[in-house]
Amino acid sequence: MPAALDVIAFLGLVGTLALVGWRRTTSSSSFTVASRDLGLLPLVATLVMTEFNTSTLMAFAAAGYSAGPVALMLPAVLLVGLTFYTLTVARAWKKFDRLSVAELFAVRYSPAVGRTASALLLLAMTGFTATYVKSLALLFSPLVPAAVPMPLFALVLTLVVLGAVLPGGLLSVVRADVVGFTATMVLLPLLLWFGVNAAAVKGGLASVFTEAQRTFDPVVQWNDPALSLRFVLTLMVLTCFTYIAAPWYGQKIFAARSPRVAVRAVAISAALVFVLYGAVVLAAAYLRVDDPSLADAQLAVPTMIIGWLPTGLRGLGLAVLFGAALTTLAGVWSAMATMLATDFGTKSWGTVRAQRRLLALLAASSWLGAILLVERILDRLILANIPIAALSFALLAGFHWPRANTAAAWASMAVGVVWGIACYVVVGEAGGYTWPWAMYGIPLILLTGACVTLLTSRPLAPRT
Repeated sequence: MPAALDVIAFLGLVGTLALVGWRRTTSSSSFTVASRDLGLLPLVATLVMTEFNTSTLMAFAAAGYSAGPVALMLPAVLLVGLTFYTLTVARAWKKFDRLSVAELFAVRYSPAVGRTASALLLLAMTGFTATYVKSLALLFSPLVPAAVPMPLFALVLTLVVLGAVLPGGLLSVVRADVVGFTATMVLLPLLLWFGVNAAAVKGGLASVFTEAQRTFDPVVQWNDPALSLRFVLTLMVLTCFTYIAAPWYGQKIFAARSPRVAVRAVAISAALVFVLYGAVVLAAAYLRVDDPSLADAQLAVPTMIIGWLPTGLRGLGLAVLFGAALTTLAGVWSAMATMLATDFGTKSWGTVRAQRRLLALLAASSWLGAILLVERILDRLILANIPIAALSFALLAGFHWPRANTAAAWASMAVGVVWGIACYVVVGEAGGYTWPWAMYGIPLILLTGACVTLLTSRPLAPRT
C-alpha cells in the first residue's frame, strides 16, 4: 500500500502539470514568447523553476553532503549572479524585446557577429541540456530495475519532456512552472525539517562536520579540498558575466508584460532561488549525519526523499523534482529552437510546426550528449559556460556603451573563447582552470573590448 500511495501521488502531480501545461497553440508568438503578457507571479514562478534544475540541485546537494553548511556559498553564487542580472540587463532586455538574445549582437554590431554569438550560445546550451538529461536519469535511477540500461531510461525521460513542451511551447512551460513552483515552495522546507529531526537523534551536525565546516572562516575555507572559497569566487564571477547572456532567461524576460515586471521578477527570483537551494544544501548536510556512507554524493537528493519523507510525500517529492527538470529542460529547448529559427533560419522556421521539429532534434542531441559526454555534472556545467563568458563585453557594451563597435566585439569574443579553452587544456580540471579563466579571463575580455573600442572608433560628437 505505501508504494501504491507514492505512485498515486507522483502520477497525480505529474498529471496536473501535464493538464495545466497542455494548451495547444497555433500562434508563433504564444509558442515562443507567451504573447509577451506574463505578469509578476507567473514570471517569478517560471524564472525560479528555470534555475531550479536537477543538474544544479544534485551538484549543490553533493557539496552540502561533502562539505557541510559552508556549501551555502554555492546558492550564494546564484544570488549574486541574478542580482547582477537585475541591476545590469533585466530592464534593457525587456526594452530590446525581440525573440532571440543573439539579435542584440546582430542589431548592435553586425549580422555576422550576431550569428557567431548565436552559435556560441547554442553550443553552450547543448552542453547544459546534456547535463540536465544526465542528472534527471541519475535522480530517478534508484527507482529503476538494474536490468534497465541507463541510456534507455534516459531516452524515455527525454521523450516525456519533449511531449510536454510540444503542444504550447513556452506557454506550456510557464503554466506548468506555476504549479511546480507552488509544490516546490512546500516540499523543500519539509525536506529540511525531516532532515533536522533525523540528524538530531545522532548528534546533529557537530558529530560529523568540523566547526570550520559549520561556520564560515575565509582563511580556513580558501583552499579547503571539499569546497574552496577560491573556487566559489570564480563561480560568482562567471555567473555574473554569463547569466546576462543566458537565452533561456532572455526569452522569458521578452515574455514579461513590462520592463518593471521584468526587473521585479528577477530580483524576487534571486532571493527565492537562494532560499530553495539553501534548504537542499542544509538538508544534504543533515543527511551526512543520518547516512554517512552514501556511495555517491550526487544521489543525496533521491536518498533524502526516499529515506525521510513519509508515504505519499515521497511520490509527491519525486514528482516535484521531475517537474522541475521537465520545465527547465523544455524551457532551454524552447529558447534554442527560437534562436535557430531567428538567427539561422528562414521565415518558415518560425512557424509552430517547424519549431516542433526543431524541438525534436534538440531533444535527440541532448540525449546523445548525456550518454556520450557527461560524467561529473558540475564540471560539465561549468565548462559549457566558456562560449557564453566570451560574449560578456559585447553584451554589456551593446547596452551601456554607445561607442563600442564591431571590431571590439570580435576581438573580445575571440579572446574569451581562446582564453577559456587554453585554461582548460593547459591547466585542466585537476589544476583548477576556473581560477585563471574567471579571475584573469573576464578582465581580459573586458579590457580587450575597451582598448579596441578606444583605438578604432571616434569619440561621439557632443550633444547640442
